[in-house]
Parts: sequence; structure tokens; C-alpha cells
Amino acid sequence: MVASDHTPPRLLSAAVRALRRTDRARIDRARSDGAGTDRVPADRPRTGGDPDRAPRRRLGPALILGVLLLVLLVPGRLLVAETFEIPSGSMVPTLQPGEHVLADKLAYRFGDPQRGDLVVFHSPGTGEVLLKRVVALPGDKVGIEDSALVVNGRRVSEPYVKDAALIDGEYFGPIRVQRDSVFVLGDRRSDSVDSRVFGSVPESALIGRVDALVWPLSKLRLFR
Repeated sequence: MVASDHTPPRLLSAAVRALRRTDRARIDRARSDGAGTDRVPADRPRTGGDPDRAPRRRLGPALILGVLLLVLLVPGRLLVAETFEIPSGSMVPTLQPGEHVLADKLAYRFGDPQRGDLVVFHSPGTGEVLLKRVVALPGDKVGIEDSALVVNGRRVSEPYVKDAALIDGEYFGPIRVQRDSVFVLGDRRSDSVDSRVFGSVPESALIGRVDALVWPLSKLRLFR
């Protein structure tokens, strides 16, 4: 099961803390500049002897900005994009357990799945959230012959499957992909529960298209 990641709220908290530190530093500098003099500039209102009132007012913009970011980022995470953690080795060598990917949740509202897409979806029957690769589209005839993927009678080159030991040699199919559905496989065929088990995946079950590997940062890359 692919775990949804809560990175955006953590980033929001860090951003608000940084804004508050910046605001406190600005206040300290202002106090330092005014040290050693009792004069108050004519265009600066007196605080009435309460030195803590001004700092409280100056924290206001940071708090307001934090609320605005919360309003914008949380709905965005739910409607536009979401990060997911890879829990298993079914997508090796493309993705390793523990890595985090970013899924575009609008991709299939404005376009159709394509062969080769990495997709996050709800598994038929169980509803479990999985990540696999689209290898065949509606109406395609798909099967595996002597460890090779065959779509519409032609063997498909799969450069992302780099180790023959990761592909089981069993034959599968061929079958016809159902209407408005896609056929998905893990890149590590010998260790993947995919459309060979649960059948075609309805396009309505697709959560989003995986466009980037975002964690760890040393492996940051785009898939499109």
C-alpha cells in the first residue's frame, strides 16, 4: 500500500516559524537602534509606556500569512497534488522503498492515461492505494510471453526493467483491456500484485499521475 505523505503541513509550520524569527530579529534591531536616547521621532506614535505592545502588533502579519498559507496549501494538497511514500519493492529499480513521489491529481481530469505513466490508484475490490505502471490502454490486447511484455501482438521495449532476474518467466494472457480502464504492472514483475491479479483498473479509480521523485533530495528527478 502506498502511504500518503503529510509533507505540505510540515513545510507550512517551518515557514511560519521562520517568519516569526525574522519578525523578532527586526524588533530587536529596532530596539538596539533606539538605545541611549529618550527622543521619539515626531512621526512615530508613543506607546504609552508599554514596550511590549509594538512587538505584539508586529507579529500580526506573520500570523496572517500563516493562516493564508494554510488556507491555500491544504486544499491544494487534496485537490491538485499529493506526495506518497513507496512502501515496497514492487517498482524496483525505478522506485525504492522509503522514497517519496509527487502525484498530479489533475492529470486525468484534463487528459487520458498513456502507456508508461506511473499512476497511483485504488485497487479494484480492496480500495487499497497502490502505485504501478500503465502498460496497456482500453481495448489493447496484452500478455507476457517468455518474460517479455506483448501489447497488440508486438513485444514492448521496457528500459526501466533493467534486471532480467526481476521478471518472472511465466506466461500471462493475452487478455483484452476493458473499456475505460488501464492495465498496470509493477516494474519488478516477480514481486508485484498488479493487473495480472486484480484485472484492469477503471480510469475512475486513478488518483493521479506520478510526475516526480521528491525525496530524498539527492535523487530528485522528473518522470516526464
